This record gives sequence, C-alpha cells and structure tokens, in this order.
Amino acid sequence: MGSGTRYDFVIAANRLPVDRHVNPDGSTEWRTAPGGLVTAMDSVMRGWESGAAWVGWAGFPGEAPEPFDEGKLRLHPVPLSGKELADYYEGFSNDTLWPLYHDVIVPPTFHRSWWTCYRTVNQRFADAVCEVAAEGATVWIHDYQLQLVPAMVRDQRPDLRIGWFNHIPFPPVELFAQLPWRASILRGLLGADFLGFQRPDDARNFSRSCRAVLGATARGDKVEWAGADDNRLGAAPRTVRAAAVPISIDAAGFRELADSPKVQERAEEIRASLGDPDVVLLGVDRLDYTKGIRHRLRAIGELFEDGEISPDQVTFVQVATPSRERVEAYRTLREQIEGTVGRINGDVSHLGATAIHYLHQSYGREEMAALYQVADVMLVTPLRDGMNLVAKEYVTARHDGGGALVLSEFTGAAEEMPQAYLCNPHDLDGLKETILQAIRDDPAQKERRMRALRRRVRKHDVQTWAKDFLTALAAAPERPARSTAKEDA
Repeated sequence: MGSGTRYDFVIAANRLPVDRHVNPDGSTEWRTAPGGLVTAMDSVMRGWESGAAWVGWAGFPGEAPEPFDEGKLRLHPVPLSGKELADYYEGFSNDTLWPLYHDVIVPPTFHRSWWTCYRTVNQRFADAVCEVAAEGATVWIHDYQLQLVPAMVRDQRPDLRIGWFNHIPFPPVELFAQLPWRASILRGLLGADFLGFQRPDDARNFSRSCRAVLGATARGDKVEWAGADDNRLGAAPRTVRAAAVPISIDAAGFRELADSPKVQERAEEIRASLGDPDVVLLGVDRLDYTKGIRHRLRAIGELFEDGEISPDQVTFVQVATPSRERVEAYRTLREQIEGTVGRINGDVSHLGATAIHYLHQSYGREEMAALYQVADVMLVTPLRDGMNLVAKEYVTARHDGGGALVLSEFTGAAEEMPQAYLCNPHDLDGLKETILQAIRDDPAQKERRMRALRRRVRKHDVQTWAKDFLTALAAAPERPARSTAKEDA
C-alpha cells in the first residue's frame, strides 16, 4: 500500500490502535493496544476489501512517524507537540470537556488558549482524514476529543459519509450551556450524518442542546438545522440522526481468555495470596473522580467499622489504574484515596487480615480475567459513566455461575443490565445495603441474575455494536430497516 493510496473506510480517534515499545537493544516495535474499540474495529476493517485507514496520535510528543501498515490497516499518525498535549488533551479535553460532560463532579476550567489549540488539533485530524479517504468513503470519528472534526471534514469533502460516536456521557443542556464555545461544538458535530451515543438520554441531551443553542428542530431522533448566515465552519443547513448504540466487549474472546488454564491457575494463586477469605470484593477503575472510588471506600469502611463485615472473612481489592497524573484534580484524588485506604486499614485491619488491598497500577487482560474470577462481588459504582465495560467483562469472566455485580444506576451499563444489584452511589446507606445484599443473597438467586447478564452481553457484543453503528450510518438520517439493525441503533 503506497503512501498515496486512499481508503473506503477511515477511522479517526485520539490514539492509534498500537503502542510503540522500545526493546532492551534500543530497537522499537509497534504492538496492538488493549481496548474494546481496537477489538471492534479489527473485525469491521477485515470486511473492507480495499483495506482501511486509522488516523490518530502515536502516543508521544514531537514529530509523527511516517504512515505505516499493520496488516490491511493503514496507520496515519498525527503529530502533537508537548504544548498541544498540555492544551488540547490535558487541558480542553480533560479539564474542560471531561468534567462538564460528567455532571460537573469537579468544576470545569475554561481557557481561551486551550480552545484555540483544540480547534487547531481538530483541524489537523480533519486534514489527515481527508488525505486518506477515497471518494465516497465511510468515515467513523470517535469521542469528545474530536467533536469539531465532522464539520471540518465535511467542509472539505462533502462526498464522504461521516459518523461520530461518543464514548462518554453527553450532558444536559443546563450543563452544556456553560461552555463558552457551545455553538461551535454543536456545529462541529452536526457535520456528521449519524451521531451515536451510549444511552438514549445522551442522544436526547444532544438534540435539546441543538434546539436551545442553535434554534434547531428535533423530531424524534432527527435534528434539523437551517444553518447560519455566516461563512464560519459548519454553517450550512443539516439534517442528522442522533441515537443510542451502546458499546460492548468481545464476549467470546474474553470468555476464551478466562477459560484458559493459565488464567484459572492465576486466579487460584491470587485468592491464596489474599488469605483465602470467604468473600472477595473487587473494584477496577481508572483513577478518576467520576468512578466513585471515594464513595465506595467510605461505604466499605463503614461496613467494617459497623461490624457488618470483618477482615477475617471479607477483603476488598481496589485496582486504580494511573490516569492523567499531570492534571491537578487527579493528583488530589490520588492523595485522598490513599489517605482513606490507610485510615481504614489502620482502624480495622490486623495481622494476617487486611481489610483493603489498594493497587495503583495497570494490569494486562490475563491478570484482569483472573481477578474477575476471584471476585465474589464486583463493585462498579461510578458517579457518572458513559458505559463501563468492566461490568460486562466481569459477568463474561464469571461464566462458572458464581459472582454478583453491584452496578451504579448512573452508568450506561445499568440500562442494559437491570438484573445487576443496582445502586445510587451517592446514597452511602443504600450502597452499604446493596453490597450486603450481594454478599448474603441466596446463591441460586445470584446465579439467575448472572446468567441473565451474561446472556445479554453475549448477544450484544462489540461486533454487534460496530455492525449496528455502521448500518445506522449508512441509512442516516433515516432509521435503518429493522431486519438489519436493532430498533435503538
């Protein structure tokens, strides 16, 4: 595939689907990055005879590598300087948009220089997409870092079919309206033909924002905008469709991994290393203020202090993957969580019986599959989350019939997984009662719940998600035929 080749299917995401690794001898190699998006796109891209291209940042500041091939996939790196990483990514994406889109759990920061950089980087991504897209190609843009790209691409290439998917929540208009650049963001998104969201409420929030900010008309899942009397980007009239297409996991692949002898043996080792307690509680999250880790720790701590559970029989393992540690809010959060863990362990643990095991590090898929099999109760209790794939991974790994899932009402997963032990993580007393119920319920009742959850994830896996999205994109702004895609696609 030469550098001048163009492709009928193009993905644009903040990161490429590979990570650069430096070997001990100084040589470098690219390895497939973990994550559900990479798995989903791998199966989709095999269906394009001409191959496909992926536009994204290579993962390190400075000049980008030359475009290169990974199988049939053309990888087109986009360069980001250290200053752009600070302003576009850590700044506008993760200190402005992220908190705003997650219910303002912490206050967002608004800086005009960050917005200027965000716009510049989005234009760079758009230019790269236009460079590799063939005439009439399908373009799939991902997530909140690239919300201006749809209109920027359409401005240059009206021949393209453009989709965008939001992996995080989209906020109510009352929160979104705080954003000084709200109209520009909406204009950018309206460049797409189809906009996919995790939950129906997210799609409705987008439509309401278009009505309130742009004066658009929303009928059902269609948004019609008459355009604007100016020459700015995204000013042309548009009719788009916005609907929920909830993401999932590679259920068959993850079950196969969990079934492997290596993972089974590792699960036995982990449980023995914990002292073989009667009950293992598990939390697995990025270290992020949206994940509800502080609320969860308070609830667990009070259960130990109240004598409802004892470190002799119950232990809680919290995996907190390092995240955005150059952002002040995340550094503060880490200090708070580590202080809480230390206080609880100091108050209730004793020699040979540790109440909380706190692990601030990343683990591979095999280790995670083993941890899931050890967990008698999985605590997935974010304050706000787009989907939360940990919940789906857990129920898939526990195909032995054991386990119990405590799940926050404020996740996209809760809408698909009503058989979980649903909770409001803001209600500490209610959260404590739900955890105890998940521990103490009749095993047969828990098995029925888990069986229903596994059936749902198996039926609606990541390949189904990708197929449904692309079917909806091809039909937009109309709904696809029900025979080829689900009603909510």
